[in-house]
Amino acid sequence: MIERLAWVTAKDARGRDDDEPIAVPALRQGGLEVDVVDWDDPDVAWSGYDRAVLRSTWDYPQRLDEFLTWLDSVAEVTDLVNPAPVVRWNLDKHYLADLDAAGVPVIPTTFVERGDAASFPDGGFVVKPAVGAGSRDVASYGPDEHETAAAHVARLQGRGESVLIQPLVDSVAADGEWPLVFLGGEYSHAASKRVVLPRAGEVDDLFVEEANSAHTATPAQIETARAAMDAVVARFGVPAYARVDLVRAGPDDHQILEVELIEPSLFLPQAEPVAAQRLAEALRR
Repeated sequence: MIERLAWVTAKDARGRDDDEPIAVPALRQGGLEVDVVDWDDPDVAWSGYDRAVLRSTWDYPQRLDEFLTWLDSVAEVTDLVNPAPVVRWNLDKHYLADLDAAGVPVIPTTFVERGDAASFPDGGFVVKPAVGAGSRDVASYGPDEHETAAAHVARLQGRGESVLIQPLVDSVAADGEWPLVFLGGEYSHAASKRVVLPRAGEVDDLFVEEANSAHTATPAQIETARAAMDAVVARFGVPAYARVDLVRAGPDDHQILEVELIEPSLFLPQAEPVAAQRLAEALRR
């Protein structure tokens, strides 16, 4: 029986998680004792919690080795959500190749490994690190900016990172992205998200600012997102929470930009109040 739950954040994320003031009361109303704790706080006794839930540990890409050590140590003494094997798979965007191999419609992605030279598509494109969050170190480029983009790739490789190159989807400027949220394996709700990608290296914050609003997902969007969820469930079982980000590739054709299984914003402010209850129930289970 779950009685004590750790809602795991980071010091620099305190007060910045829009889901937290909605979800934590819902958990407490369900009879749980909930503490909001920093993942790197040495004074936290993790074994004293029945469950530790990763929610806003948004500085982990900058402290990856330390975070992974912490992840494994906590998983040894309490129930970690989502589980450590899921986190390890999802934190490196090479998982997109696994989804593609499973027949999931992901956005076309070229992986540039350390030491390899980058080649760029003819049109606009996006460069991003394989391990990253909050759109940090992500930038978009035009067809005449290959030299600048190559410098971006070289900088990331110089830090020992693998790099992704993806086409810049034309519809994003007009439509943005659509995050679809799954709780306990079931589709819950969706949002519309708009992000203006900065120039590389211009973001020192945990994440790039977004403009978000509610969205009613179409059957085609849900079907596409469900394909990604089915692949995740086949590999790991049902995650407590997941977010699948879509972009429009055609009139009613969508591609998956990312699948977020670690610490995604779940867009509770853009959802009906019942979504917080769904999340609370998924975390209690």
